[in-house]
Amino acid sequence: MHLYANLPLRPRIRPLLLAIPFLVLTCTSGDRGRAQSTQPAQQTQTSAVLDHLNAIISWYRHATTTVQYAGQPSDAIYQSNLRNLAAQAVQMAFQAAKAEAVLLRGGPAPSNASADANAFAQQLQKQRSDAAARIDALKSQLADLNAQIAKAPKSKLKDLNAQRQAVNGALDLNNAMLGVFDQITHSADSSGDNTTAGLDGSIAQLERSVPELAAGKQPNVTPANPAPGSARSQGLLGEAIAFYQQLESMHQISQLISETERVRAQAAALRAPLLAELRQTIQQGQDLAAQLSQVPASGPPAQPGAQTPAVASRESFDALAARFKQLAAASLPLRQEIALLDQSRSNLVEWHDTIERESAEHLRSIVLRVAGIAIAICVVLLLSEMWRRITFRYVHDMRRRRQFLLLRRIVVGFCMALVLTLGFVSEFSSLATFAGFITAGLAVGLQTILLSVAAYFFLVGKWGIRVGDRISIAGVTGDVVDVGLVRLYLMELAGTGIELYPTGRVVVIANAVLFQATTPLFKQLPGADYTWHEVAVLVQPGADYKLVEEKILAAVNSVYQGYRDDFVRQHGAVERLIEVQVRMPEPHGFLQYSDGGLEFVVRYPVGLDRETQVDGEVTRKLIELSQQPDLKSTLVGFPKIRAAIKG
Repeated sequence: MHLYANLPLRPRIRPLLLAIPFLVLTCTSGDRGRAQSTQPAQQTQTSAVLDHLNAIISWYRHATTTVQYAGQPSDAIYQSNLRNLAAQAVQMAFQAAKAEAVLLRGGPAPSNASADANAFAQQLQKQRSDAAARIDALKSQLADLNAQIAKAPKSKLKDLNAQRQAVNGALDLNNAMLGVFDQITHSADSSGDNTTAGLDGSIAQLERSVPELAAGKQPNVTPANPAPGSARSQGLLGEAIAFYQQLESMHQISQLISETERVRAQAAALRAPLLAELRQTIQQGQDLAAQLSQVPASGPPAQPGAQTPAVASRESFDALAARFKQLAAASLPLRQEIALLDQSRSNLVEWHDTIERESAEHLRSIVLRVAGIAIAICVVLLLSEMWRRITFRYVHDMRRRRQFLLLRRIVVGFCMALVLTLGFVSEFSSLATFAGFITAGLAVGLQTILLSVAAYFFLVGKWGIRVGDRISIAGVTGDVVDVGLVRLYLMELAGTGIELYPTGRVVVIANAVLFQATTPLFKQLPGADYTWHEVAVLVQPGADYKLVEEKILAAVNSVYQGYRDDFVRQHGAVERLIEVQVRMPEPHGFLQYSDGGLEFVVRYPVGLDRETQVDGEVTRKLIELSQQPDLKSTLVGFPKIRAAIKG
């Protein structure tokens, strides 16, 4: 306090400023002493009451939020009943706890603490307002002094400056006081809600933790979890999920039943000493009543100053009646709470039994569905094996056999996918949407592969390609080595003119090339394994061209007669295959004009496997003819053998 005394303050301001800290310290120390003076009388019973409140609040939270719906229509009813019973039980527990708090402290709760706290807050607010008013007054006084100093003569400046310093010091001190008052006010406001007065304060704090159970409010009975759709319309996956949810609900209900029994045991333990004290109070009342009935109606006069038995009995009866009311106020809510807990347990047990019966039905449904899927898969596999055996027994053509086995794999795969889809999928509308997006994505991303797969069925059809066929596709001529699901394999043939020979390379072409308009496919007619070659010779102008026709055509026919039987056989096979009469492939000649002059051409069929041999024999025949004098002077140059089919 010596710091305040040394300041050059006015005499009428200094005492007021020095009194403020003493007032603050006195008020706070008095409030702290009153807070420390209130202690619970019976710590054991208080702890039991608080433990029970914590346990029943936790049980209430679990009862209203933990249990999951099992998909039954009755779940909402059981859940609503449980929430209502739990809310009533918690309310009874708080009512009993408040009554027992009054019973433990031996009377109604004192109200001096709250009154003193309000008085201290009002006095603190008044001191803060006074300090703020003094600050405003000092600021006005400081402004006046500054104005006077600006106009005052030199003789008065010393006194005015001293006054201004004193006012500045007082202003600083009041600002410091105002800051202290603000801190005290803030500390009191922040700690007011957290300060509890023994058991009553603890009960109030716990009651604020469940605001939905406040007076005048009804507990919310909206289901905590939405009920899933009926599992009867779902597939195996939906059935399994519903069965798992039922098992989870049964486990949660079993835990809640155990917790309900523990809370009931706590409530019964709290009620036991109250019942014992109630019985003792009733017995005391009966004893006093018996004593009162034994007092004679008339007797000797009472001595001066002596108390009559009737007055003593009246006071005892009043004390016993007050005690009995306090015990009944604490015992009856506990009794109602125990009854509500018993009803809650019965509700939970019935709910558990209902879900258990339904889960047994779901389990049977799952077993039957799994058995049905297994039987369907076995039937598909049995049909697949029968298909395979029949194919190997009755289809001897390797190409046809491979086609039937490929078709078998496709059909079996589709059937297996269909069985699994019908068994596991529950929402076909969602499946259709999902399948649509998947199909669109596959169609865009796998366009070439899908076209190749589609082209495969054209390639292996009735007029399709077989292994060993000679084809020309995408500018490549070769013999077919293999026809895959997405690719075609060719052994490349190269050469000029009529001579083609294997290059030793295998050409791999995607089947999708069949759908390209700029890439035609050339292949032999089934059963017709031949091609056409031709012999061309130039005839001298004015020469006997009929002699040339007879000689050369006869030479080619003589060679053709050596393999004519093969063509007769092929011709018959082609007519049987296409069921159309076609002309027999035989050598024929014709005259035509070319760039070199008149040209005679003989066109003849040649087997693909003996082209070189036939062309060699034709060449030897033409050499013999060219040595004859009548033809030697008729021909211009040597005959040429070339392929009749271009491209």
